Amino acid sequence: MNAMSPLAAGVTITELAPTVRIALRLADISTAPGLALPVKVGERSAEGGRTVLCLGPDEWLIEAPEAGRDALFAALGAISVPHSAVEVSDREITLELEGPAVLTLLASGCPRDLARMPTGSGARTVFDSAQVVVTREAEDRFHLTIWRSFAPHVRAILDLATRELAAGL
Repeated sequence: MNAMSPLAAGVTITELAPTVRIALRLADISTAPGLALPVKVGERSAEGGRTVLCLGPDEWLIEAPEAGRDALFAALGAISVPHSAVEVSDREITLELEGPAVLTLLASGCPRDLARMPTGSGARTVFDSAQVVVTREAEDRFHLTIWRSFAPHVRAILDLATRELAAGL
């Protein structure tokens, strides 16, 4: 984990520890016992450290701690119908953004109205030109999951925006 100090703009940005991430495509969720897949796009379920975010009508992003890897792969192995389950753990990093100015900071690069996003939900969107997955963890805390190759660009935009916020621009 890489932590950045609290910024004058009132937001702390922390790179979270890696997790096991699976991009799952499946037409019939009743064939996925033990996965607790939410059905509404943007809805997220959480159980035993594992979270599942519904990104589309047949698409989910599953995250689990490394200790839950075997159980997750066992659940995926129990699916008996055609599906796609691709491990994307090394492809992405997650930043935690927390503080009273977090919505203003995120608005610097995200066109989505995140103030309307309910706590516990998430969505695929863009930050500047990079595709991201954003989840609202609390009223003033979000997770921003970014492809590793886009992370330097997103971090540069966040750094610029925090400096502007701190300067009162």
